[in-house]
Amino acid sequence: MKNYLVKNNGNNLDVFDDVFDSFFKPMFYEEKFNTMKTDIKETEKSYLMDVEVPGFEKKDINISLENGYLTISASKKECEEGNKHNYLRRERSCSLSRSYYVGDVKEEEVKAKYENGVLTVEIPKEQPKVPTSHQISID
Repeated sequence: MKNYLVKNNGNNLDVFDDVFDSFFKPMFYEEKFNTMKTDIKETEKSYLMDVEVPGFEKKDINISLENGYLTISASKKECEEGNKHNYLRRERSCSLSRSYYVGDVKEEEVKAKYENGVLTVEIPKEQPKVPTSHQISID
């Protein structure tokens, strides 16, 4: 399936493709790419991420860092209870998850706070390793 985030040739002028994209798009297409929109800034000492997680409480959100990947997930208990409210359609997410490659960072110093539907994560950079060189003797 086509990636709906990227238009052909990076522009929005390809009307022919846009017509067929909307024609073949499923009727109740859920744009998974609209979940957990993220802004990432780089400072001298860290990376700052603002991740949208609307409709969730702090206790619903989990953050983990493993093998250079930061994973943020959120899920609500009410969705686990089943369809007791007889929803015909439900567009608000019950669970979200997204991973970001952050590389070598100071894992023990990562900080996060959640306020007004936005999760802010500060990821301190690891100091770059200075390449060393030395002579190797030949026996």
